[in-house]
Amino acid sequence: MTRAAVAVVLALLLSAASLTAVAAADAPTATAAAKCSLAGKDRKLGPTYVTSLSTTGVSCATGESVVKAYYRCRVRNGGKKGRCTSRVEGFSCTETRESIPTQFDAKVRCRKGDDRVNHNYTQFT
Repeated sequence: MTRAAVAVVLALLLSAASLTAVAAADAPTATAAAKCSLAGKDRKLGPTYVTSLSTTGVSCATGESVVKAYYRCRVRNGGKKGRCTSRVEGFSCTETRESIPTQFDAKVRCRKGDDRVNHNYTQFT
């Protein structure tokens, strides 16, 4: 192979490698969702029982912090049966409830950009 041919092959290989690197740099990074363990914590996060907690883009410790802040917000706005309508730790949350006279079960979905904190809880009234 002549020097010119070798130079062309090397130039093509370097171009392909740099295009691959640029494409990889622009690709979105995946953030794994985590199902957080509540062993020993289910009654220490605010509501009577937190039955599940999952996070995406943040740690389980941050998720627990959001759960506690959400509970404090609820209590400030009507006690145990209260609703939180403001942001908590930068997260905007929505809640759905199913209730009977002595308790309610709730699903809370919080988001801040691509980050998510989802938790379910039972509150005795």
